[in-house]
Formats: sequence, structure tokens, C-alpha cells
Amino acid sequence: MKVDAVLAAAVDLAREGLTGIAEDGAVGEHVGMRMVDERLGMHLFACTSAAYLGWQWAVTVARVPRGKVATVCETNLVPGEGALLSPEWVPYADRLAPGDIGPGDVTPMVVDDPLLEAGFEATGEDDVDQVAQWELGLGRARVLSPVGREVAASRWYDGEGGPSAPIAVKAPAPCSSCGFFVPMAGALRAVFGVCANEWSPSDGRVVSLDHGCGAHSEVDAARPEPEVVSPPIVDDFLLDTTP
Repeated sequence: MKVDAVLAAAVDLAREGLTGIAEDGAVGEHVGMRMVDERLGMHLFACTSAAYLGWQWAVTVARVPRGKVATVCETNLVPGEGALLSPEWVPYADRLAPGDIGPGDVTPMVVDDPLLEAGFEATGEDDVDQVAQWELGLGRARVLSPVGREVAASRWYDGEGGPSAPIAVKAPAPCSSCGFFVPMAGALRAVFGVCANEWSPSDGRVVSLDHGCGAHSEVDAARPEPEVVSPPIVDDFLLDTTP
């Protein structure tokens, strides 16, 4: 865009426009001018305020068609190179992470959550609906989608309830052969269950079939044979001279 000569020459006018806006000594040297639109330009001045290092004063000037006099439109501060800026705003729902939810906290609802899909839908006939809800165990607006099951399964399998957990690596046998292993219902049954052994560190948690721990129901601890100790011989007629 062609530079407007009248606006480009209005440096002093732009500096005067900062009078009463900037504190004394906060306006530095003129650092440039750029055209914003036809007959509309912006002069930039360095900001020397200690609180706004790297920022610049921006003064917008304009002129009417065929006018030879520039007019100040507005003044403000704009960030320059190296200016300190606030972090990019992240919505509350996107800031949450697993473990952030505490007593009384409520998470925002995600309407189009790819991890969920529509659950059982009522037919309007009470008998049919009750039988379906009982058999399916649903009656919920949404249930896990295939994507949701895969994400959860990957997280569980790679976590403390999977085969790579330190306690599972040293386990004497897998959970699949343990009497305290309760298989899950549905599609996850083939890989996961819940531990029901109060002696296990995984009690009440989801564990994989190939997880394991030392509290396996069918594994016994090594029982060493009792050590036979010969009874000491006591001589009542022997005088002990040990000091």
C-alpha cells in the first residue's frame, strides 16, 4: 500500500496525541509508521515505562479525502518484539487433567465426546423397555463408544494394572488363574477384570488378565524346613572362669 505523505509527516502530531495518555518520560523514540488503510496510518513510538518493556505506543492518524491535515484517531499500547504477554487463554474444560477432580467438583459436559455413543433408547412400551434395560444393564443416555473403550483399555493396560507394572513383572502367576479375579462384563471381559483380594495392592482395581502379584490365590510361599538345633550340653560340674 502506498504511503500517504501527509500521514507520514504527522510524527509530531502523533506524539502530541500521547500527551495526557502516557506518563511523563514513558514515550521514547519514533520507531516507524505503517499504513492501515487508505488515508489511515499508524505511528509507533517506543514505550520506556519499566512496566511495559518491549511494548510500543501506537497512534492512529487519518485524513479526509483531498485533505492536507492529519487527525489523531486513537492511541493505545501494542506489544512489540520481546514484550511480556499473558499466556494464551485455555478453556476450563481443556485445562482439566486426570486427578484434578476433587470432592464437590463437577466437570463440564462434552456433548460430542468421541469416547461416548448413544445408549439404550426407550421405545415407549414399559414392559419392553424394562426388559431391555435389565438385560443390557444400560438405561443411560450415553455409553462408551468403540473409541472410548480402546482409549480406556490402552490406558489401563499400559498403567499400574497391566503386565508391565513392576509388581506384575515379578508376579509368580497371572491374574487370569487367580480365584480373586472377577471378569468384567461386555467387550472388555476378554482382557480385563477386577481384583477382589484384600491382600493384593490391586484390590478393587481394574487389572488385565496378564497382570499379577504375590497374593495369587493358587501360589504358595516357600516353606523352609524347620532347622534342627542340637540341645546344648550343660555340665553342672564345670567351673566357668570367663570374666
